[in-house]
Amino acid sequence: MLISVKSVAATTYDRIRHDIIFGKLRPGTKLKLNPLRVNYGVSVTTLREILNRLVSDGFVRAEEQRGFFVSSVSKDDLIEISQLRILLECSALEASIKNGTEDWEASLVAAHHKLSLSEKKMLNEDDEGKENRKQNDREFHLATIKACNSQNLLSSHSTVYFKYLRYQMLILTNRGQIAADEHKVILDACLKRDTQMAKQELEKHILLGLEHCLDAFKVEL
Repeated sequence: MLISVKSVAATTYDRIRHDIIFGKLRPGTKLKLNPLRVNYGVSVTTLREILNRLVSDGFVRAEEQRGFFVSSVSKDDLIEISQLRILLECSALEASIKNGTEDWEASLVAAHHKLSLSEKKMLNEDDEGKENRKQNDREFHLATIKACNSQNLLSSHSTVYFKYLRYQMLILTNRGQIAADEHKVILDACLKRDTQMAKQELEKHILLGLEHCLDAFKVEL
């Protein structure tokens, strides 16, 4: 079966965004079309479309007469992204708690269990890879808000979350048991349908993560 150009473009977009988020393509890197075309196996025309989409999403910047570059990073940008995450995720969480069914609760418990296992491995210095742990973290947070019944909200949150994740991967630090305990408190508040506590604990979780990242932030990022 032939793979459509649209499918190839979507897959390649995900691959390039992944490589930006997880540091393979570092901040400020010039994205030269010919090397990218070879590495990702797409035409220059498709590549330009993908890079322009990444510009729209904030992962790439375009400079007239100079081409495309991986977006730079800064403390101010990290703070703004964190505030946007709080705004979007708390709104989605409130709606999700209101609308969530028993199936939502079950998926939330399952996502937390998976995250908890990877957190325990991390605490035991079992290096399974930070990328995998962060994927489990994302799946847990996504599970908490998935019942918000707004695809636009979920899509906006996804873009902001991946920008936030990029900083975490570049800085390469973690908060260990403290963050694990915060995840458990958020889970319990969701299952109790305590919207106020869930939002309060989520905001606290994100702000403490921001504080940790700012403490570890280095100019050479």
